[in-house]
Amino acid sequence: MEALQVFSLVRSVPTFLHSHCTLKKSKSSCRVAAKSSCDDDPHFHAALHSITLRFQETHRPDPLFHDPYVACLVPANTPVYIKQHTHPYCVATRFIDDKLLQALRDTDELKQVVLLTDGADTRAYRLTWPSSTLIFNISPDRIYCEVSQKLRDIGAQISRSCLLLHVSLESSDIQEVLQKKGFNGNRPSIWALQGLPLMTLTSFEDILTVVSSLAIKGSLLIGEIPVWLAETEFKLKTGQEEWMHKLFMRHGFQVHVIDCEDVARSLSKDLSRETSSSMLFVAEHLRFSDDQMETWRREFQRTEEEGDEEGFEDL
Repeated sequence: MEALQVFSLVRSVPTFLHSHCTLKKSKSSCRVAAKSSCDDDPHFHAALHSITLRFQETHRPDPLFHDPYVACLVPANTPVYIKQHTHPYCVATRFIDDKLLQALRDTDELKQVVLLTDGADTRAYRLTWPSSTLIFNISPDRIYCEVSQKLRDIGAQISRSCLLLHVSLESSDIQEVLQKKGFNGNRPSIWALQGLPLMTLTSFEDILTVVSSLAIKGSLLIGEIPVWLAETEFKLKTGQEEWMHKLFMRHGFQVHVIDCEDVARSLSKDLSRETSSSMLFVAEHLRFSDDQMETWRREFQRTEEEGDEEGFEDL
């Protein structure tokens, strides 16, 4: 039934065309080469599938979250199927929501949120953000623009005194675009990854490189990544978790892999029997950002120059 429902979504939303993005690693940037899109694009189907799951979860008697805007993204008269068990995607969505809001409550200086999404995510609109929060959405341009227009048409707005800025996944230099749009590498930030098209391990490592360059020490990266990324290296779950730790550490992160079943139990929910296709994680950045290093380099240089001038005067 779900497959038929997703197929109907594809037929009814033909403008949701999205570019394949191949991330290419460079010294300090994340470069993207766009390819032509088509309805057979698996990432396109994944975005539509996520919309459907949020729509169904919102209509449960006891939903993990409420998405008041998702209805405008599905066809009219889309049937609601109330299932006994909760889909892993919905548990992950609630987990990410909670972690984002908790971090913002706990740190007054935290005013930068970066969402790495499929372009159809409504988190920027449905969550209540603290005043003056800057929200950056990195996602495929065409899906984001289409979804944003639909949301504007129904009057959706983000929290008052907050600002939402889009960064196209197809940008030639995502790091540079983020900085031009106001991201400050000397201030705290939190990053959430859910739904962003990742086609290769290299593309994910490029994302880690961008986050590591921009996020100050202590910043959090939370979210989920496709299981197949780890399965390319290890088939057993224990091996996959060890691989995750080594991968994140190479980019300056201490990662904790989160068991989705544990999260579901903490929420008094039973997971559906289908195997989760993603791995949930929370990672803390252990390095200083590029901007922090540059600030300290300039301060050190200034101190040295002042010391030289004092020594010259003594002579």
